[in-house]
Amino acid sequence: MKQYLKYQTLVFVLTICFCLSCKENSNFESKLENETAAKTVLTKHLEAVSNKDLATLKTTLSPKGNMELIQPGLEVIYNVDGFIKFHEEFFEVPNWTFTTKILSMDVGDKIAVATTEILYEEPERNGLPYFNRLTVTYTLEKQNGSWYIIKDHASSIEKTTPPTQI
Repeated sequence: MKQYLKYQTLVFVLTICFCLSCKENSNFESKLENETAAKTVLTKHLEAVSNKDLATLKTTLSPKGNMELIQPGLEVIYNVDGFIKFHEEFFEVPNWTFTTKILSMDVGDKIAVATTEILYEEPERNGLPYFNRLTVTYTLEKQNGSWYIIKDHASSIEKTTPPTQI
């Protein structure tokens, strides 16, 4: 009887360990899926800006309309419509390039945060080349199983200074 109880206990312990490892594996897969999906949306968003593609850019934004755009020297924009209007005007500026690099991402079940480096360049502004190197943080939210950008906060790190008047 003791031998049978030891065997039953061993089977029970192994079953619990197996179930826990399956749950951990499931959590790992879910985390990996969230990380992949969030990064895909962020990459799509950054490429849409680089390509001046408003239609694609709109697909990366919250269907609820919640969006915050924080830019140096500008008032905060608090909705998707304002974000799109800002980019419509921005996309009209000719001959600029926008090089992006994702530096880090922290992805949870519902919220993801990413830090990027962006180099904005114009071949000529007021007769001289112009650049602005920025750190931009993005917040993404998972809504109805899909990820969307809900916050864009840019900080200028280094940029061309205008020539001084003599």
